[in-house]
Amino acid sequence: NGVTEPVYKVRDGVKPPRAIYSPEPDFSEEARKRKVQGVVTLRVVVTSAGKTTLIRVLQGLGHGIDEKAVEAVSKWKFQPATKDGTPVSAEIAVEVDFRLYQHP
Repeated sequence: NGVTEPVYKVRDGVKPPRAIYSPEPDFSEEARKRKVQGVVTLRVVVTSAGKTTLIRVLQGLGHGIDEKAVEAVSKWKFQPATKDGTPVSAEIAVEVDFRLYQHP
């Protein structure tokens, strides 16, 4: 899977990773013009160092938004998952919300 250490599921004594830096994604121009909104669900491995890798789209919106979600999450930093108090790599699902806000 490209990770050199075991990758755990978040269950059975594995405490999930927690995002500590999660900048908002940008909209693609096509999505902005078409007013596409919604949630992109990604499958992500968070390494024991708190970095994201092996990011895959589970449920996307198209119109360039899926790529923007992957780009944003690739920059996120996490407090890693732990097992018995030791940092471990874990696979999690991440939802990235895309909303257009209207200015009054």
